[in-house]
Amino acid sequence: MKMKRLGRTDMMVSEICLGTMTWGEQNTEAEAHEQIDYALAQGVNFFDTAEMYPTQPTRAETQGRTEEYIGSWFRASGKRDEVILATKMGGSGVSWIRDGQGFTRASVMQAVDGNLKRLGIDHIDLYQLHWPNRGSYHFRKHWAFDASTQDKTKAVDDIHQTLEGLGDAVKAGKIRAVGLSNESAWGTMQFVRLAEEHGLPRVASIQNEYNLICRLFDTDLAEVAHHEDVGLLAFSPLATGILTGKYQGGVIPEGSRRARVENLGGRWGPEAEAAAQAYLDVASKHGLDPSQMAIAFCMTRPFMTSTIIGATTMDQLKTAIGAADVSLSEAVLEDIATARRAHPLPI
Repeated sequence: MKMKRLGRTDMMVSEICLGTMTWGEQNTEAEAHEQIDYALAQGVNFFDTAEMYPTQPTRAETQGRTEEYIGSWFRASGKRDEVILATKMGGSGVSWIRDGQGFTRASVMQAVDGNLKRLGIDHIDLYQLHWPNRGSYHFRKHWAFDASTQDKTKAVDDIHQTLEGLGDAVKAGKIRAVGLSNESAWGTMQFVRLAEEHGLPRVASIQNEYNLICRLFDTDLAEVAHHEDVGLLAFSPLATGILTGKYQGGVIPEGSRRARVENLGGRWGPEAEAAAQAYLDVASKHGLDPSQMAIAFCMTRPFMTSTIIGATTMDQLKTAIGAADVSLSEAVLEDIATARRAHPLPI
């Protein structure tokens, strides 16, 4: 398992990160612990969670349960020092989390204290902002995104206040580094600029969706990541299972995410199915497991710090982590590029 530096910090994280959002909804506490044990044994030292997890669906009754499962594993194993733990603070709009309040200087510390209590630990290694106060073009919102509706002065002030709150948490020893999620190039650069101008915590990473059929990161954000050392933590490298091929032909396997959310958060449709088939054909041509090819592709990208995998079964987890041993040839990469040109923006 290769290790990579997290931004400009002194932390080295595995190129595969264990995602946790199904724990507490699709996975039991025992299953969550089994996944952690296996991943750690395979060299995965980086785990990602969030205060709003689990998802599918997201609901008040289960909010925070994922962090509690991780906390119980820490207590049982005594291995807190073997893990680089990332979690997130939810932004505005979730009514049962701080009454739907967005990021403020005060709400950051309130959220951090909640994370720490559920996890049963004294510090968080990477603390991320789940989505920006001003809104985001992610999660298929790019089709109608209009930045002209934003108030620049308010947006910049929100970022500055949020950074001050993160700075308070760093000074208190409650978090080591900060990161973004579902952000844009402009937003990321505002965080970098304000941190440098005011001596506040500098973002180390950005967690956005990235996979063979969602490659919005490849242009402006890739440039930011390279020049500013704000590496990508890619979520949904299998496009919520689309790239495994299990949904081809309109199939909805029992227990799958599509059985819970049929359109997969706006991802599923004829264009996505056609694009998935093109990549399944590439994998078949070269004798590759399609899931491992998709994850391995993410790991080839020069801006990638770590690729976040998720699983509801141990077989899925073993396949995903096994992608670390897969090397894609130039011929495979050329065929992937050809498939992309034929299906440039399927979701």
